Amino acid sequence: MKHLFFCLILILSGSPIFAQVTENTTVADSTAGKQSSVVIDYSDPRQCVISGLTVTGVNYLNADQILSLTGLALGDTITIPGEELQSIVKRLFMQRFFSDVGVYVDSLVNDQAYININIVERPRVSQWRYEGVKKGEQTDIEEKVRLRRGSELSDYVIKSSSDLIREYYVEKGFLNAEVTATHKEDTTIKNAVQVTFNVDRKEKVRIKEINFIGGEQLSLLKKRFAMKKTKDKRLYNFFFSKKFNKKEFSNDKQLLLQKYHELGFRDARIVRDSVYQIDEKNLGIDLVIDEGKKYYFRNITWTGNTQYSSAMLNSVLRIEKGDIYDVVTMEERLFGGGKTQQGNVSQIYKDQGYLFFRVVPVEVNIVKDSVDVEMRIFEGKPATYNRIIINGNNVSNEKIVRRQVFTRPGYLFSQTELERSIREIASMGHFDQEAIMQMGSGFNVVPNQVNNTVDIIYNVTEKPDSQFEIAGGWGGNTFVGTVGISFNNFSIKRLFDKEAWRPVPLGDGQTLSLRFQTNGTYYMALSTTFIEPWLTGKKPTSFNTSIYYTRQTASTYYYLTNDQFMEVYGLGIGLGTRLKWPDNYFVFYNQLDIKRYNLQDWGYYFMFTDGQSNIIDYTVTLQRNSTDQIIYPRQGSDFKFGLQVTPPYSLFRDKNTDYSAMTEAERYRWIEYHKWNFDASLYTRLIGDLVLMTRANFGYLGYYSRKLGYSPFEGFMLGGDGMSGYNTYGADIISQRGYSNYSLTPTIDDAYAGRVYDRFTVELRYPVILQPQSTIYALVFLEGGNCWSDMRDFNPFSIKRAAGFGVRVFLPMIGLLGIDWGYGFDTDFSGKKGGSNFHFMIGQTF
Repeated sequence: MKHLFFCLILILSGSPIFAQVTENTTVADSTAGKQSSVVIDYSDPRQCVISGLTVTGVNYLNADQILSLTGLALGDTITIPGEELQSIVKRLFMQRFFSDVGVYVDSLVNDQAYININIVERPRVSQWRYEGVKKGEQTDIEEKVRLRRGSELSDYVIKSSSDLIREYYVEKGFLNAEVTATHKEDTTIKNAVQVTFNVDRKEKVRIKEINFIGGEQLSLLKKRFAMKKTKDKRLYNFFFSKKFNKKEFSNDKQLLLQKYHELGFRDARIVRDSVYQIDEKNLGIDLVIDEGKKYYFRNITWTGNTQYSSAMLNSVLRIEKGDIYDVVTMEERLFGGGKTQQGNVSQIYKDQGYLFFRVVPVEVNIVKDSVDVEMRIFEGKPATYNRIIINGNNVSNEKIVRRQVFTRPGYLFSQTELERSIREIASMGHFDQEAIMQMGSGFNVVPNQVNNTVDIIYNVTEKPDSQFEIAGGWGGNTFVGTVGISFNNFSIKRLFDKEAWRPVPLGDGQTLSLRFQTNGTYYMALSTTFIEPWLTGKKPTSFNTSIYYTRQTASTYYYLTNDQFMEVYGLGIGLGTRLKWPDNYFVFYNQLDIKRYNLQDWGYYFMFTDGQSNIIDYTVTLQRNSTDQIIYPRQGSDFKFGLQVTPPYSLFRDKNTDYSAMTEAERYRWIEYHKWNFDASLYTRLIGDLVLMTRANFGYLGYYSRKLGYSPFEGFMLGGDGMSGYNTYGADIISQRGYSNYSLTPTIDDAYAGRVYDRFTVELRYPVILQPQSTIYALVFLEGGNCWSDMRDFNPFSIKRAAGFGVRVFLPMIGLLGIDWGYGFDTDFSGKKGGSNFHFMIGQTF
């Protein structure tokens, strides 16, 4: 400032000065650190032509770059002295590259000026360092501040980076964190420094108490729960973070006011909020609330509606005269979202193509505590789908995605069909289920109101869904090895395409799986399955076929025998199709199975020991699955009813047939039964990603002839984790946590005789990780079930109870893994109490 003031005095006095123009008090010569010898008369400005132009003091930058910033060039005419030279100095300073800038006239011959620009570059930072920072935190901070080695040092960079580092720690709850920056010369590099950010986090500050003053119409507990992220140190907030976040606090205040608005307190407001420090570790918050007067709806009118009558719209809105003036619920029923699961006004319009529909609720009259609301509607014209774009399918054939969606070019836009399409893509299993559901990144709706069309863009993210299994387990008092592979996006069409074998042909959504289990002597199983979800490629008709073989002997690790064994051969073929009625969530399956059991001196599990049994059964299954995804469903339901029947051979025999006189081989040569199954699961989103799953299961194995009795096969074995360490056929293995394997299954003459069972489950789930690479969620459960040997003994209220907790891990290359701890409260069929049990599972759900 002194230097500038001195210059002004000289200019006003008309005295001659040297030809330096600078904004810094330091005076530098263009060559030797002295002033130029050229004398300029400020009282007589001259028009000069630039005949020489040089730049000195350059270390890192290029001289031509600096000249380009000045705008000067040889041959230009400038006024000396004049404002142009001063503006050049200011322009260079604004680049933040220089700590000093000077413009000199080295010589002045007639009207020929030789100008030198002398700069002092800011020092470059050779290294950024952090003190008082943990290694993991340093990585996060470096990503946040994005500082580069070799960048220039400036006060702006230091201050902005220090603020970002402090903000990082404040978000973590260190509200009193301090960040200071120091720098020292780097002796190994010219004009370079090393900068160190010194972080003192101090103590973590948590919210000790939140005090609500006023607003008595809402209970204290409801006020506290209304604030989702801002919690104090109370016992019921044990699992919540107590740190203070300014942004979350602002959002929580709005949520608190929403609770008052739901109760009709239209004018509710937070008069004052105070955030204060109690001590170095604790924070206090005071909120002063004025709830105002309670209001009620009076008259609701509609304008601009031509497609639907006012009565129809009122039936969707579901608000009557005299109802509490709940603006929050009104907006949910107009625009969707929130707690309501029923239809809304916007949806019924958009399902008919009115994508550009708008409705604006306007308070037209307020009389005392009553409010008149006018719903002003702009319907617009129906929109049709123009382009349906699918991006990101690097492995999967585009046709397998396109056939799943309900949005088709030329069809009228439908909000419900769009949501269903997203669900169908998520349920395919080939793409990241979380990513596709995100508006903007997962899918986009691009409307064009000029021509009343809309483009839909689905951005799918491929994930590895083929699974390779190599495992060992303990079952039947012996070690069992397993090797299996499942290609869940197989392409049989490309089987003979050499380019497709990378490592196998993929992309058409088919499933091909092979599995082999053995322990060498006791047990061996081999199975193969193929599934084509769209048999004709045009309609959702699935085809599946499977072949399997199992051999089990009485051998152990110390006793080898081939005289006692059970063999099972099987072949299955099935067709399934999606129905249009009652709605298109229904699927109807048909399955034909042929099985042969070959037993020799086999005194395990079944009611006969020697002979061959043949089963030909036909299964029909009706299923309705509306869950939003496969791995971690948050909403929807899954209902399945199945009936499996064999021919009633006994009805074709003589009524006086004496089955007791037959040998076991004769009696059970052709197995007959009818088998009923019912499974129901319901998923309810509670808060965020917290999900309540409720499930009920029922199964019944019946017979055609009481004289012949029950089938020795196809019963139910209840209890444990549903895994035996090896696969077996002849029974449905049903898990029941809290009890050992099969311990809840009745026996007759040492043979399992479960002919009817039920099971009820309530499970609370919360995700830990929801990523394409892995999905992990924790759960707690209550479960009860039982099994009976005869339908006449069935009592749905006589159940074996259990409770516990567990975790599930889904890895694309392996499948679903899980471990549960369950405690059984009742006794099993051996008279032993269930007690504490750990359960492991692979590739199945409990």
